[in-house]
Amino acid sequence: MIEIPVKLGPKSYNIFIENKLISLIPTILKKEVSPKNIIIISQDIILKNYGKQLLNNLSNNNLKCEIITISNSENAKSLNEYQKVIKQLFDFKCDRSSIILALGGGVVGDLAGFVASTFMRGIKYYQIPTTLLSMVDSSIGGKTGINTKQGKNLIGSYHQPKAVFIDPYLLKSLPIEEVYSGLGEIVKYGFIYNMQFLEKINNWLDEINNFPFTEAISESCKIKAKIVSEDEMENGLRRILNFGHTIGHALEAHIGYNQIRHGEAISYGMLCAGWISNRNDFLNLDEYEKLVRIIKKLPLPKIPKIHKDDLLPYILKDKKNEKNKLNFIVLNKLGNAITTDKITHNKIVESLKLL
Repeated sequence: MIEIPVKLGPKSYNIFIENKLISLIPTILKKEVSPKNIIIISQDIILKNYGKQLLNNLSNNNLKCEIITISNSENAKSLNEYQKVIKQLFDFKCDRSSIILALGGGVVGDLAGFVASTFMRGIKYYQIPTTLLSMVDSSIGGKTGINTKQGKNLIGSYHQPKAVFIDPYLLKSLPIEEVYSGLGEIVKYGFIYNMQFLEKINNWLDEINNFPFTEAISESCKIKAKIVSEDEMENGLRRILNFGHTIGHALEAHIGYNQIRHGEAISYGMLCAGWISNRNDFLNLDEYEKLVRIIKKLPLPKIPKIHKDDLLPYILKDKKNEKNKLNFIVLNKLGNAITTDKITHNKIVESLKLL
């Protein structure tokens, strides 16, 4: 079993990675928790695939469990859904000793984490990601949140899980389009932090049907864990994880959260951010062209024609804006990202011609 530490002092935890790990989770949990209220927060489609096995294993280890089911879409990350979950926690007579298991993708993890951070002013929770994107990104680092009409994740908190359990074998039950949509976040780690990893990814994408997911997940988690360990609250280094996200989040909000997957939107966002990096003299032309070639290897869907003014309202509300300036993530070379407040809104709008 691969164990990757996220070093945050008293809030430290491990990321566990192993095929068929879901069958071992109750054994690991039993060492850390008493058999009180354990609440699984998940979605119907996920429970159908993995819920019965997890429930049986918990029961066999004398761990009492209840289930809260949320809607099967990005719409679950809403104040309305949040309130429904909180009510059910009270209905189950949960208290500060209760524990939440977030079984699902980023939507489940973000909502369950936000619930855990606010119920009784904070209770323990564990992440059990079931999508590639959540395995390499959203389950790690303690960011939780819900969406509003104004944008994505504008209400949320930092609340670290007690552990992250990653079972790459679960990917075999997902539609291949869902799996491939998470590749953009893996590519991102190469772009922002590790050129050697990027070269590996570039080669792997040439034979995408044989993509080594377990190795890619492990390397991505190591990078995310190192960055989060150095900058938990995103005051500096952690900001580079937002490469491609300013435009990517705006795309999601404009097109519709259920019309484009997060990893796909981020891939398009990285294409624009790469162009901006080059046109603002951060990234040289050869490396920019290599970035484009790598992103074009990803199986991305076609998107509706974007008018230059469509995304700007969302970009102006970006969480990374401070004092009327946008903290934008650029590459100064492949494998190294930096934050700058020198990118104009006009330059961002100009980059949208690539979409």
